[in-house]
Formats: sequence, C-alpha cells, structure tokens
Amino acid sequence: MKIEILGAGCAKCKSLEASVKQAVKELGIQAEIVKVEDIMQIVNYGVMGTPALVVDGKVKSAGKVLDKEAIKKMLV
Repeated sequence: MKIEILGAGCAKCKSLEASVKQAVKELGIQAEIVKVEDIMQIVNYGVMGTPALVVDGKVKSAGKVLDKEAIKKMLV
C-alpha cells in the first residue's frame, strides 16, 4: 500500500502525516508513506486544498486534517 500526504509542509500537513503514521502502526499494516511537497505533483492529483491524503493513487481526502480513526477506516 502506498500512502501519500500532499502538502507544502504546513502545520496541518505535519499533523495529517503524524496521524497517518499512527494509524498504520496501530493497524499493523505494511505501507509506504510518502510526503509530496511539489506543487505540480499536487495539482496533477486535482487537489486544490491541502493537506490531502492519497491511498494507492486515489485521493481520499483534501483540505482537512483527518484524525487517526478516520484514516484507519480508509485503510481497511
């Protein structure tokens, strides 16, 4: 599983990244977690608001910080 966190490195992006890492750890799943900060890559996903969460190439959330419980539901 590949999980991408799209964002320029703001506090919200860092918070989403931390929640993703915690959710993956608690679920005990193998996942590659990648931080994407390049604006052109972010735009290529069609995302207009960050932070955004992409799982296996599909945008699952954009423009909001999800808590780990919401993230867990998207990953199982």
